[in-house]
Amino acid sequence: MRIVVTGSIAVDHLTTFPGAFTDHLITEQLDHLSLSFLADGLDIHYGGVAANIAAGLGRLGHRPVLVAAVGQDFAAYRAWLEQEGVDTESVLVRSAEYTARFWCTTDQKQNQIATFFPGAMSAARDIELAAVRDRVGDVALVVIGANDPVAMVEHTAECRRLGLPFAADPSQQLANLDTDAVRGLVEGARYLFTNEYERALLLRRTGWAEDRVRSAVGTWITTLGAGGARVESAGGMALTVPAVPTVKITDPTGAGDGFRAGFLAARSWGLPFEAAARLGCMVATIVLEAAGTAEYRLDGPELLARISDAYGKAAAARIAPRLAAAGLARPTELPPKLVLEP
Repeated sequence: MRIVVTGSIAVDHLTTFPGAFTDHLITEQLDHLSLSFLADGLDIHYGGVAANIAAGLGRLGHRPVLVAAVGQDFAAYRAWLEQEGVDTESVLVRSAEYTARFWCTTDQKQNQIATFFPGAMSAARDIELAAVRDRVGDVALVVIGANDPVAMVEHTAECRRLGLPFAADPSQQLANLDTDAVRGLVEGARYLFTNEYERALLLRRTGWAEDRVRSAVGTWITTLGAGGARVESAGGMALTVPAVPTVKITDPTGAGDGFRAGFLAARSWGLPFEAAARLGCMVATIVLEAAGTAEYRLDGPELLARISDAYGKAAAARIAPRLAAAGLARPTELPPKLVLEP
């Protein structure tokens, strides 16, 4: 049974400004803004929520199916994903477009100025999940990640028509979806993923109370940052799993996607919700400690040692055979450096 991951694929361009943006703003001239900042350096990373989740699942021994739309510059990114165990045959390539790009400059006060260019992502609405199912066979779950808003709505509707179980993960697109669209994404989902802010925004967008949301989905998972994760259902299940302590936070971006990869991998192995949330929190911490959203390594012995320290020896023993079966008895190699095509 395969996990299909839909959503965005992007390339992130990250720069730093050795000062404060606010020092260069003239209040009385803000309606005639014209500024240029000299950045210290440039880091280019693979990104996009679907690619991040799929790469994590690939490292955990799965062969996830990535479903997204990209542009003419995708060849190097495709090769990288395939090396990480991701099936990219269902990725739609638009030769006249470029893959989505994200540019972000961060100053010394952690203020950010960013631009997102969707590029070929808008073509995701042209992808039919029926064709994906016919190619790969049995589908265990379809993850509906942040994507072209029309594509998210259409993919969810098609899951219902085809009888495919799906996970709703609207994340940053919640702000761009109206009430009916958000309700449609949530209703009938096997899993609903949000962080704390998205949880509040989802309640506002749907106009539903928390009990109504819980009755609409199988399980609602809310990531809590340093607080770990909460898992709840209409049946009365409510558990909170603390986060795995970090050695050093390098980059918080992508930690939620790492959690989803760990959680979904564990659930597909038949592990209970608490064990799944623990693995999700462990992978999220690994992402926090690495540069980039998906450029991290998974060291099986280290994972087990840190899970044991955070949750106890029994928790580590429960997941050890699964990690060994996934090929993580030994450390994975560091991913190769990104090579960006022109």
